[in-house]
Amino acid sequence: MSDKEQSRRRVQSIEVGFRVLRVLRMAEGPLPLREIAARAGMPPSKVHLYLVSFLRENMAYQDPQNGHYGLGSFAIQLGLAAIRQLDVVGLAADALTGLRDRTDCAVYLSLWGDRGPCIVAKADGRMQGSFSVRLGYILPLTTTATGLVFLAHLPPYDTERALEAQQAYDGEGSARPPSPEDLAASLKKVRKLGYASTVGMLNRNFAGIAAPILDYSGRIAATLTLLGHSEFLGKARHKEFVKLLVDATQTVSQRMGAAPGQPEAESTR
Repeated sequence: MSDKEQSRRRVQSIEVGFRVLRVLRMAEGPLPLREIAARAGMPPSKVHLYLVSFLRENMAYQDPQNGHYGLGSFAIQLGLAAIRQLDVVGLAADALTGLRDRTDCAVYLSLWGDRGPCIVAKADGRMQGSFSVRLGYILPLTTTATGLVFLAHLPPYDTERALEAQQAYDGEGSARPPSPEDLAASLKKVRKLGYASTVGMLNRNFAGIAAPILDYSGRIAATLTLLGHSEFLGKARHKEFVKLLVDATQTVSQRMGAAPGQPEAESTR
């Protein structure tokens, strides 16, 4: 067998098994067997065989109350291991704790996934109150500072699917999304200022300030966000905290190979 033929060899059962895992990954929560089978386009009996193996290896778990299936502890460990191997997470670690110590706000790092911005690292702050920042949480695009930064820096073909998914859930208690005209104006402003800020859009009485981390090609690699009570992040501190945040993201960006000399962020307050 030639090297080319060898490189094309596949383990079909693994590829089929990943159809099941992809369904579990995209689900909002545990699913019944028949729903998993329908989404994977496979017979329930075949899906069950894969799930039995995944349960044994902790790639999946089964809820003892209703029998539904979700991703298991080993799947979570794999995801965290993949995150740890991304340079930007390690390079931003000092920025997270440094900003937290200087602002008392919660600080979190988000990466772009196929469903939108995902929180992958955080440093809790004293001034976030009872609000909890959860690792793995997928943030809305149009109603968070983090989402607006990604929308402002990613090409539309990267964001269309996530925007459609968000629109599908709008009306189920989420904040009212901006009109296309308002959104376009907001994104233009984010690009000009170098950061985004929101107040009370996703969580009442909380404000967020977010700025991008760029890589060697000038593309957005991650977003760093400050989160605190809106009164604490008022006019007296907004300009100072914007500068601290943008300085931190520029430092990490330069370590990622981005060209120095990005314009300083302006305050909108």
